[in-house]
Amino acid sequence: MTIHLLCDFDGTVTQDDNIIALMKRFAPNEWITLKDQVLSREISIEDGVGAMFRLLKSSERETFTRFLIDNASLREGFPEFVRYAEEAGLSLTFVSGGIDFFVHPILAPFAGPERIYCNGSDFSEETIRITWPHACDSQCDNGCGCCKPSIARRLSRPGDLVIAIGDSVTDFELAKQADLVFARDHLIRMCEQEGIRYVPFETFYDIIDGLKFRLEVTK
Repeated sequence: MTIHLLCDFDGTVTQDDNIIALMKRFAPNEWITLKDQVLSREISIEDGVGAMFRLLKSSERETFTRFLIDNASLREGFPEFVRYAEEAGLSLTFVSGGIDFFVHPILAPFAGPERIYCNGSDFSEETIRITWPHACDSQCDNGCGCCKPSIARRLSRPGDLVIAIGDSVTDFELAKQADLVFARDHLIRMCEQEGIRYVPFETFYDIIDGLKFRLEVTK
Protein backbone atom coordinates (compact mmCIF):
# COMPACT_ATOMS: atom_id res chain seq x y z
CA MET A 1 0.00 0.00 0.00
CA THR A 2 1.25 3.46 -0.93
CA ILE A 3 0.23 6.48 1.13
CA HIS A 4 -0.19 9.50 -1.15
CA LEU A 5 0.01 12.99 0.32
CA LEU A 6 -1.55 15.37 -2.21
CA CYS A 7 -0.69 18.84 -0.98
CA ASP A 8 -2.05 22.14 -2.25
CA PHE A 9 0.30 25.09 -2.75
CA ASP A 10 -1.33 28.54 -2.63
CA GLY A 11 -2.56 29.32 0.88
CA THR A 12 -1.32 25.93 2.08
CA VAL A 13 2.43 25.68 1.45
CA THR A 14 2.50 29.47 1.27
CA GLN A 15 0.83 31.61 3.91
CA ASP A 16 -1.11 33.57 1.31
CA ASP A 17 -2.72 32.79 -2.03
CA ASN A 18 -0.23 33.90 -4.69
CA ILE A 19 -2.83 34.45 -7.41
CA ILE A 20 -4.83 36.73 -5.11
CA ALA A 21 -1.65 38.61 -4.12
CA LEU A 22 -0.74 39.08 -7.79
CA MET A 23 -4.21 40.30 -8.72
CA LYS A 24 -4.40 42.71 -5.79
CA ARG A 25 -1.11 44.28 -6.79
CA PHE A 26 -1.35 44.39 -10.59
CA ALA A 27 -4.83 43.64 -11.99
CA PRO A 28 -7.74 46.01 -12.65
CA ASN A 29 -10.76 45.60 -10.36
CA GLU A 30 -12.54 43.16 -12.69
CA TRP A 31 -10.59 40.34 -11.03
CA ILE A 32 -12.61 40.70 -7.81
CA THR A 33 -15.90 39.69 -9.44
CA LEU A 34 -14.20 36.75 -11.13
CA LYS A 35 -12.68 35.60 -7.83
CA ASP A 36 -16.05 35.81 -6.06
CA GLN A 37 -17.73 33.85 -8.85
CA VAL A 38 -15.11 31.09 -8.54
CA LEU A 39 -15.44 30.87 -4.74
CA SER A 40 -19.24 30.72 -4.98
CA ARG A 41 -18.89 28.10 -7.75
CA GLU A 42 -20.93 30.30 -10.09
CA ILE A 43 -18.21 29.77 -12.70
CA SER A 44 -15.57 27.07 -12.98
CA ILE A 45 -12.05 27.46 -11.64
CA GLU A 46 -10.74 27.07 -15.18
CA ASP A 47 -12.94 29.86 -16.54
CA GLY A 48 -12.29 32.19 -13.62
CA VAL A 49 -8.53 31.78 -13.36
CA GLY A 50 -8.14 31.95 -17.12
CA ALA A 51 -10.10 35.22 -17.25
CA MET A 52 -8.18 36.73 -14.35
CA PHE A 53 -4.81 36.21 -16.02
CA ARG A 54 -6.13 37.69 -19.26
CA LEU A 55 -6.17 40.98 -17.28
CA LEU A 56 -2.35 40.93 -16.99
CA LYS A 57 0.13 41.93 -19.70
CA SER A 58 2.58 39.24 -20.83
CA SER A 59 5.34 41.83 -21.11
CA GLU A 60 5.37 42.12 -17.30
CA ARG A 61 6.29 38.45 -16.75
CA GLU A 62 9.58 39.19 -15.02
CA THR A 63 7.96 41.74 -12.72
CA PHE A 64 5.18 39.34 -11.75
CA THR A 65 7.56 36.44 -11.13
CA ARG A 66 9.96 38.49 -9.01
CA PHE A 67 7.09 39.97 -6.99
CA LEU A 68 5.71 36.53 -6.10
CA ILE A 69 9.07 34.92 -5.32
CA ASP A 70 10.12 37.87 -3.15
CA ASN A 71 6.84 37.97 -1.24
CA ALA A 72 6.04 34.26 -0.80
CA SER A 73 6.15 33.18 2.84
CA LEU A 74 6.21 29.45 3.60
CA ARG A 75 3.84 28.12 6.23
CA GLU A 76 5.53 27.20 9.49
CA GLY A 77 6.90 23.66 9.59
CA PHE A 78 6.88 23.10 5.82
CA PRO A 79 10.55 22.03 5.42
CA GLU A 80 10.11 19.66 8.37
CA PHE A 81 6.95 18.24 6.76
CA VAL A 82 8.80 17.49 3.51
CA ARG A 83 11.57 15.78 5.49
CA TYR A 84 9.05 13.80 7.58
CA ALA A 85 7.25 12.53 4.47
CA GLU A 86 10.52 11.35 2.95
CA GLU A 87 11.71 9.64 6.12
CA ALA A 88 8.31 7.97 6.66
CA GLY A 89 8.22 6.65 3.10
CA LEU A 90 5.13 8.64 2.13
CA SER A 91 4.55 9.70 -1.48
CA LEU A 92 4.38 13.51 -1.40
CA THR A 93 3.01 15.25 -4.48
CA PHE A 94 2.13 18.93 -4.86
CA VAL A 95 -1.14 19.59 -6.70
CA SER A 96 -1.73 23.26 -7.32
CA GLY A 97 -4.29 25.50 -8.95
CA GLY A 98 -1.40 27.96 -9.22
CA ILE A 99 0.68 28.66 -12.30
CA ASP A 100 4.00 27.15 -13.33
CA PHE A 101 5.97 30.41 -13.58
CA PHE A 102 5.82 30.89 -9.81
CA VAL A 103 4.94 27.46 -8.37
CA HIS A 104 8.05 25.72 -9.73
CA PRO A 105 10.67 28.26 -8.57
CA ILE A 106 9.19 28.56 -5.07
CA LEU A 107 9.01 24.77 -4.62
CA ALA A 108 12.36 24.07 -6.31
CA PRO A 109 14.32 23.66 -3.03
CA PHE A 110 11.83 21.00 -1.88
CA ALA A 111 10.59 19.07 -4.93
CA GLY A 112 11.56 18.29 -8.49
CA PRO A 113 9.17 19.03 -11.36
CA GLU A 114 8.06 15.38 -11.50
CA ARG A 115 6.36 15.87 -8.12
CA ILE A 116 4.58 19.12 -9.03
CA TYR A 117 1.26 19.32 -10.89
CA CYS A 118 0.02 22.82 -11.69
CA ASN A 119 -1.40 24.96 -14.48
CA GLY A 120 0.78 26.22 -17.32
CA SER A 121 1.24 29.67 -18.84
CA ASP A 122 1.72 31.14 -22.30
CA PHE A 123 3.27 34.62 -22.54
CA SER A 124 3.35 34.77 -26.36
CA GLU A 125 0.19 36.88 -26.63
CA GLU A 126 -0.51 40.39 -25.37
CA THR A 127 -2.03 39.09 -22.14
CA ILE A 128 -1.26 35.89 -20.22
CA ARG A 129 -2.99 32.76 -21.43
CA ILE A 130 -3.28 29.94 -18.90
CA THR A 131 -2.92 26.38 -20.17
CA TRP A 132 -4.31 23.24 -18.58
CA PRO A 133 -1.88 20.29 -18.83
CA HIS A 134 -3.71 18.46 -16.02
CA ALA A 135 -7.34 19.04 -17.00
CA CYS A 136 -10.28 16.91 -15.84
CA ASP A 137 -10.43 13.28 -16.92
CA SER A 138 -13.58 11.49 -18.11
CA GLN A 139 -14.80 11.11 -14.51
CA CYS A 140 -14.83 14.85 -13.76
CA ASP A 141 -16.63 17.69 -15.54
CA ASN A 142 -16.12 20.51 -13.04
CA GLY A 143 -13.64 22.54 -15.09
CA CYS A 144 -11.06 22.25 -12.32
CA GLY A 145 -8.12 23.53 -14.37
CA CYS A 146 -5.56 21.45 -12.51
CA CYS A 147 -7.89 18.57 -11.65
CA LYS A 148 -6.75 17.16 -8.33
CA PRO A 149 -9.13 14.16 -8.21
CA SER A 150 -8.03 13.18 -11.74
CA ILE A 151 -4.40 13.32 -10.61
CA ALA A 152 -5.24 11.21 -7.55
CA ARG A 153 -6.85 8.57 -9.76
CA ARG A 154 -3.79 8.56 -12.02
CA LEU A 155 -1.28 8.19 -9.17
CA SER A 156 -3.06 5.76 -6.85
CA ARG A 157 -3.88 2.08 -7.09
CA PRO A 158 -6.60 0.02 -5.35
CA GLY A 159 -5.72 -0.27 -1.68
CA ASP A 160 -3.64 2.91 -1.57
CA LEU A 161 -4.43 5.69 0.90
CA VAL A 162 -5.04 9.21 -0.47
CA ILE A 163 -4.59 12.13 1.93
CA ALA A 164 -5.62 15.63 0.82
CA ILE A 165 -4.10 18.80 2.29
CA GLY A 166 -5.61 22.14 1.28
CA ASP A 167 -7.40 25.36 2.01
CA SER A 168 -9.87 26.36 -0.69
CA VAL A 169 -12.26 25.63 -3.55
CA THR A 170 -9.53 24.05 -5.71
CA ASP A 171 -9.18 21.29 -3.08
CA PHE A 172 -12.87 20.53 -2.62
CA GLU A 173 -13.35 17.86 -5.28
CA LEU A 174 -10.26 16.01 -4.03
CA ALA A 175 -11.54 16.25 -0.45
CA LYS A 176 -14.72 14.47 -1.51
CA GLN A 177 -12.81 11.33 -2.52
CA ALA A 178 -9.80 11.38 -0.17
CA ASP A 179 -9.42 8.90 2.68
CA LEU A 180 -8.24 11.69 4.99
CA VAL A 181 -8.47 15.49 4.68
CA PHE A 182 -6.37 18.15 6.38
CA ALA A 183 -8.17 21.47 5.89
CA ARG A 184 -7.98 25.14 6.76
CA ASP A 185 -9.78 28.37 5.86
CA HIS A 186 -12.37 28.16 3.05
CA LEU A 187 -12.02 24.38 2.65
CA ILE A 188 -13.16 23.89 6.25
CA ARG A 189 -16.40 25.74 5.54
CA MET A 190 -16.98 23.71 2.37
CA CYS A 191 -16.31 20.41 4.14
CA GLU A 192 -18.71 21.34 6.94
CA GLN A 193 -21.42 22.28 4.46
CA GLU A 194 -21.08 18.91 2.71
CA GLY A 195 -20.54 16.79 5.83
CA ILE A 196 -16.97 15.81 4.91
CA ARG A 197 -14.82 14.82 7.87
CA TYR A 198 -11.56 16.76 8.15
CA VAL A 199 -8.64 17.50 10.46
CA PRO A 200 -8.02 21.25 10.91
CA PHE A 201 -4.50 22.64 10.67
CA GLU A 202 -2.69 25.95 10.85
CA THR A 203 0.93 24.82 10.56
CA PHE A 204 2.64 21.83 9.00
CA TYR A 205 3.59 20.73 12.50
CA ASP A 206 -0.15 20.10 13.02
CA ILE A 207 -0.16 17.90 9.92
CA ILE A 208 2.93 15.98 11.00
CA ASP A 209 1.35 15.29 14.40
CA GLY A 210 -1.94 14.29 12.76
CA LEU A 211 -0.24 11.93 10.36
CA LYS A 212 1.85 10.31 13.06
CA PHE A 213 -1.24 9.64 15.16
CA ARG A 214 -3.52 8.41 12.38
CA LEU A 215 -0.96 6.31 10.55
CA GLU A 216 0.04 4.63 13.81
CA VAL A 217 -3.61 3.80 14.46
CA THR A 218 -3.97 2.19 11.02
CA LYS A 219 -0.98 -0.13 11.50
